[in-house]
Amino acid sequence: MTIGTAVKERILELCQKRGITINKLGTLSGVTQSTINNITSGRNSSTTITTIKKLCDGLDISIIDFFNADVFQTLEQEIK
Repeated sequence: MTIGTAVKERILELCQKRGITINKLGTLSGVTQSTINNITSGRNSSTTITTIKKLCDGLDISIIDFFNADVFQTLEQEIK
């Protein structure tokens, strides 16, 4: 699994756990719905840490909480 896929899965997991839509996450975080849609559809596989931080702020979690998930434990090496 790549980091882009892991970020996508984590965002979807957190939205599902909180019972919110991508649209609601955009409202809470100040990140446009189109940006979040690009991340969660896989069109954007290199999300910036700034965007992730904004999403975390909207979800009221820390970046550490965001990355402290099983999905990030089995990442493939990006440089081959």
